[in-house]
Amino acid sequence: MQVENRVRELVEEKIADRPELFLVEVKMLPNNKLIIHVDGDEGISIQDCAAISRHVGFHLEEENTIEQAYNLEVSSPGVGEPLKLKRQYEKNIGRLVDVKLPGGDKKEGKLLAVDEAGIMIEESVKEKGKKAQLVETQIAFNNITEVKVLISFK
Repeated sequence: MQVENRVRELVEEKIADRPELFLVEVKMLPNNKLIIHVDGDEGISIQDCAAISRHVGFHLEEENTIEQAYNLEVSSPGVGEPLKLKRQYEKNIGRLVDVKLPGGDKKEGKLLAVDEAGIMIEESVKEKGKKAQLVETQIAFNNITEVKVLISFK
């Protein structure tokens, strides 16, 4: 945990002058792989990832923060990664999302809004014998297990 906290500090230090970029997560895996996910309101470039990697790697080596050999991976969260931060939800307003609820239930719809309490999606609801209707559904964050952006290849 100490390593992850130091890495968070280093990343925040590196992106302090870039308000459009934000740290999503830092994970140190048991196989000594250090993963840093950084995103941006308009995405993040490979050059930004490389600069963050060099900054973090240099300081970790200088400070001898990690005593054993490790792999450092800096990237944006992958397409299949769940949304974690409010800022990620805001970035994806207007896109189709898959929302997992406690108990295994799922909802799918267009992300319309996000606030401190939760999200609003527009989902297609079909009642037996009737045409499907678009319904706005508010879902509280404490009722959400996971949200992923759905990719459309249309």
